[in-house]
Parts: sequence; structure tokens; C-alpha cells
Amino acid sequence: MAALDEGAWADALSMYARRLTIAKVTSREHEDWALDVGTLMRGDVPDARGWHVNDCFAEEFERLDNPYYPFLEVPVDGERADTFKSRVSEIPRTSARRLLVALSTLWLNVGKDPDFEERRAGLEEKADVILSRFPEGAVFYANTGRDSRSPDYYQRISGCSTVSSYDWDLGFVLVSGTEVGMVWSFDPK
Repeated sequence: MAALDEGAWADALSMYARRLTIAKVTSREHEDWALDVGTLMRGDVPDARGWHVNDCFAEEFERLDNPYYPFLEVPVDGERADTFKSRVSEIPRTSARRLLVALSTLWLNVGKDPDFEERRAGLEEKADVILSRFPEGAVFYANTGRDSRSPDYYQRISGCSTVSSYDWDLGFVLVSGTEVGMVWSFDPK
């Protein structure tokens, strides 16, 4: 695995270039991590370290009227934070790695990605770089997989709790003591 630095981080986020995906990290400012997710949902939030951000909606016209576009369920206060947290479930690090990879596939489905096996090792290495920013003790949440304590995201993902204006969005939140990250992919069906 590449050592975590600005270049390795940018390379790791490059796996989301083919998808409608937002991937970024902010500093932990609130005791309730969900409020930091609300901060991340704003389109104009830079990375906590000044590193690369993947934001497929950066130049979208809709952001002029709504800086949170495409998100509808934004945790900006205690009540909304609780609502957001009810839409996500904690997942283990092993599932987190596979979800980071699955979020990079064209159909958000590893099984439909025709060259997945050839790309798998490289994608997993990039996922490991992302996870390395969130060391042991970090907690991970997803808006899918609540039916299992250890979801396998290399299997078909059959449902999610959407928080955006899209019919299908798969999201992932990474929480450490100092930073909160988000990788959220959208399906424009």
C-alpha cells in the first residue's frame, strides 16, 4: 500500500472519476459526527488537509440555489442528525473496504463490472489508502447493508436509505477522533 500523503490520496480518489460520486473529508468539529457530515454535504467544503476532493456536482447549476445539492436529508441540527443516523448502520472495516470498492464500479455492483477481477487488486489498494486516513478505532457507517453485521459488498446491493434527490444513492461515512469523511455515489436512473 502507498504511504498516505497528498499524492496517494488523490490517486485513491481517482477510482471515483467514472461515477457520480462525492468523496471528501472535513475536520471533526462536533461531538455528534452526523453534524460534520452535514458540513461535508455542502458543495463548497474543502478537504481538512487541503487535499484532493472528488465532487461530481462542483459546477452544477443547482448548487447556486442549494449548496447541499443533491442531498435532501441534511443533518444540520440535532433532530436532523438523529434522522440521518437512523438511515445508516455501522459496518466493520472489512465491509468498509469492499464498499469503497463497490462505490467505484459503474453500476454500483461488482458483479456487473466486466473487468472487475483485473482491476480488483488496484481498487482494493486504493480503498486501503482511503481507510488508512481513518486508523484503528475509527467507525464506519453505510446507508445499506443493515440486514447483516458484516455485509459483503461484493455481492449485489439490494437496498439503501436514500438521502438525495436521486432514486438510488449509496453512501459511506468514515469517522475518527479528528476527521469525518464521506464517499457517496449516485445512480441517475
